Amino acid sequence: MSPIYDCSVDSELLSGMRLARAAIGRGELVVIPTDTVYGVAADAFNPAAVQRLLDAKGRGRQSPPPVLIPGIPTLAALAEVVPQAVTDLVQAFWPGGLTVVLPAQPSLVWDLGETRGTVALRMPSDTVALELLSETGPLAVSSANLTGRPAARTAAEAEGMLGSSVEVYLEGGEAGGAYDRVDDRDSSSTIVDATALAAGTGLLRILRHGVISEERIRAIVGDQLATADTTEPADTTGQASDAPL
Repeated sequence: MSPIYDCSVDSELLSGMRLARAAIGRGELVVIPTDTVYGVAADAFNPAAVQRLLDAKGRGRQSPPPVLIPGIPTLAALAEVVPQAVTDLVQAFWPGGLTVVLPAQPSLVWDLGETRGTVALRMPSDTVALELLSETGPLAVSSANLTGRPAARTAAEAEGMLGSSVEVYLEGGEAGGAYDRVDDRDSSSTIVDATALAAGTGLLRILRHGVISEERIRAIVGDQLATADTTEPADTTGQASDAPL
């Protein structure tokens, strides 16, 4: 059984973070708290580690994981184009429950799966996650559960599903308390596809509704967000995963 470190206890936080950093550096998996649900994390630039993440969850390469980042400046480093509307959104909602899909920098040496040249990026609002990200850099992170099972709200729930496939579990209390939820859907981040806007061929689209409402997004970007009856291309990003994070 892999250890669970209670991050509310100073000594366990120090030990857990040290071991989590080392595990990420070796290409192993770590479970971390986020502001939405618990996530299973791997070095985004280690293809073997990303594949280990997909295997642990029982997912294929057609469901690439999002990438969590430590701050807004990292957005421009990983995305090829960042439209002004996306800048406005992340300034309003990061750190927090908004995931943005953008064209990935073509020079990046990574393999997240079948992304079709895109990347889904989010800056979480959780101190443990942000501290780890500040030391490791971008992490590929998907919800800490087996595919088809409910997303874990605690490290113990995650350990019950993922077991020894994860090297270190960081317990940060029940996830999702920062948001008002009316159903399980609302425990996930809201995913906004900005690829068409970045290419100059269309509008922003909501791929998955979550903790940031459509009304709040529209209040920031106005008519740059497609409406339900707007004719838009079908989702081809591969990033609207079934894993809420």
